Amino acid sequence: MNKRKWQLASILIIFFAINMMSPVIGQEYKSGPTEKDFVGYLFAYFKGNAVADESVCFAVSTDGYTYRALNNNQPVLDSKLISTTGGVRDPHILRGEDGKSFYMVLTDMTSSKGWDSNRAMILLKSEDLIHWKHHVINIQKRFKGHENLKRVWAPQTIYDPAVGKYMVYWSMQHGDGPDIIYYAYANADFSDLESEPQVLFVPENGKSCIDGDIINKNGLFYLFYKTEGHGNGIKLALTDALTSGKWIEQPGYKQQTADAVEGSSVFKLNHSDHYILMYDVYGKGKYQFCESVDLDRFKVIDHEVSMDFHPRHGSIIPLSRSEFKRLTDRWGTPSDIKLSTRKNPILDGFYADPDVLYSNKTKKYYIYPTSDGFNGWGGYYFKTFSSTDLKDWKDEGVILDLKKDVPWGPRNAWAPTIAEKKVKGDYKYYYYFTAAQKIGVAVADLPTGPFKDSGKPLIDFKPNGIKGGQEIDPAVFNDPKSGKSYLYWGNGYLAVAELNKDMISIKQNTMQVLNVDRTFREGVYVIYRNGTYYFLWSEDDTRSENYRVRYGTSSSPTGPIHIPEDNIVLEKDPSKGIYGTGHNSVLQVPGTDEWYIVYHRFNYPNGIHMGEAAGFNREVCMDKMEFGTDGRIKKVIPTH
Repeated sequence: MNKRKWQLASILIIFFAINMMSPVIGQEYKSGPTEKDFVGYLFAYFKGNAVADESVCFAVSTDGYTYRALNNNQPVLDSKLISTTGGVRDPHILRGEDGKSFYMVLTDMTSSKGWDSNRAMILLKSEDLIHWKHHVINIQKRFKGHENLKRVWAPQTIYDPAVGKYMVYWSMQHGDGPDIIYYAYANADFSDLESEPQVLFVPENGKSCIDGDIINKNGLFYLFYKTEGHGNGIKLALTDALTSGKWIEQPGYKQQTADAVEGSSVFKLNHSDHYILMYDVYGKGKYQFCESVDLDRFKVIDHEVSMDFHPRHGSIIPLSRSEFKRLTDRWGTPSDIKLSTRKNPILDGFYADPDVLYSNKTKKYYIYPTSDGFNGWGGYYFKTFSSTDLKDWKDEGVILDLKKDVPWGPRNAWAPTIAEKKVKGDYKYYYYFTAAQKIGVAVADLPTGPFKDSGKPLIDFKPNGIKGGQEIDPAVFNDPKSGKSYLYWGNGYLAVAELNKDMISIKQNTMQVLNVDRTFREGVYVIYRNGTYYFLWSEDDTRSENYRVRYGTSSSPTGPIHIPEDNIVLEKDPSKGIYGTGHNSVLQVPGTDEWYIVYHRFNYPNGIHMGEAAGFNREVCMDKMEFGTDGRIKKVIPTH
């Protein structure tokens, strides 16, 4: 084993040993989409050496291979307004750790003034990918000791988890010395560098390197860089600590061409373990794409890639459906980009078991779902989404994390439900949830939390006479007639109990098992309309395409339940590719007789082809629910 391979093996052994010994630390969750929610990509690039082409352009893709320019391949930012030179190059874009911020850094430079003419970079930050706040950082003016600085090239940004800050890194040349990659940490609002530039990386041979691009893969940092003026192309170095100065340089070059290249950038394909290394074959006026699993061995996939523009040095980030739509709403949708703009699903990404609430306190609507997209229903945190119009839903972030907040049930976060109750003149929110196949309750002063767990399970037992099933799928109902509140639950059986006034305990002597029929599986939901209580439930298994909703009626919130004929409320529609429609809640628009059913289904169009995995890769939808003059629930036609 040669020296480099031995050093790399040592890093890997130490890294994995530390991770095996370390206790699990609760992850900080984003308020925006996570990887399971991504449906496309944004490519930020510039076009060429003419001043008019030294500006930021955007393109989008739905598959990572076919890219189409936005805004007719014209700039999305005015270089004259954001730069000191009149031109910008090398856009690097990054999704922030908070899930709602985006960062972009640019070279403040126009080649018309010479390759050694620039001293500055530009930092930009956005909350929506449309509007950007910018700040110019002139290294020579901002920091001492750079009097002989010749150029500041190709800045990029990466989040450094060791310090919880964003690191900006770029190459600089001083006098006749080599180009060296430096770094500094950005301040909290990304408007300045808070520290002096420090050397991040210089090759062992001491020669020039530029166009650094770092990606974090399983806790190791992979630095791809160009050996400027010495050798031919892109090399790779690795470290487990960004500022340690200890980099393991890998032998050979990573580009898969004999032509001169620069501006490499690596990104991960959505829902895949594959990575794309792309770089600018600048002498030929083209880009090359290569694919890899291990970030070591790459194969050319140019035959799979299509672009209707000619990019120079750029970068790519993943997009959620709403982010994709926001960009195309602003810059136009390319004619051959096929991303559905349907109204269903109403939430980005994989979610299930939605519980819907109108808050009298905030005058907003909220959906509380299961965070789906985890193998075997393995999610462990809950989010909520808010809306003012039932059309656009804002991700309000994680409201309860079982691993951090619920020590008695740190796994399997399923099927929540929520109640709003007035307590001493103000509203409180009682959130019932499934954790480790038990039911808990958490309380908050706002519908977005923070929620505090009661400290123990509310339901961790089977009712008398019940031997099978699971203690899951709670549903809470505030009875408008009596003012009492009831909790329902059960898989394979349906139990109910009256809640005490504290809303975090039940009246044990009121608990009973309700008789439904053999179609009852789980996911009960109760509403009241015109003197009648309606019980809705799900039939079959959530992994089945035939998962569907039925209903019964009663004159009481505790039954008995009457089962009408033709009582299907919602079921699959194969003609539309809609399957697995179930586990619903119901919303009455306040002050009206307008009703909506909120439910999950297999994700469209792939779910029906996923086998059992369709049952934990679901999406949340909403459709109108209507009643006949006789009070019967009309069958809902699921829509896109």
